[in-house]
Amino acid sequence: MTGAVYQPELIELMRSVLEEATAMLPEAKRTSTIKADIASEILACAAKGERDPTVLKSVALSAAADCTHYSHDISEDRRAV
Repeated sequence: MTGAVYQPELIELMRSVLEEATAMLPEAKRTSTIKADIASEILACAAKGERDPTVLKSVALSAAADCTHYSHDISEDRRAV
């Protein structure tokens, strides 16, 4: 993905897909780590030429389903108060 250049319209599409996919996640999975993971998958898919928002959202949700980083998995001493 090095050197990838995205047009403003594609950036907006990816942002929209990320927001929609994140909104569909259970609250426990709405962490910055998971959001970064699914954003990375969206970027990788778009870099391969995918532009269909439905496909991009499916990729995003699949990435979230595969992710095991839950907010309740963080030890008590590492949680923000």
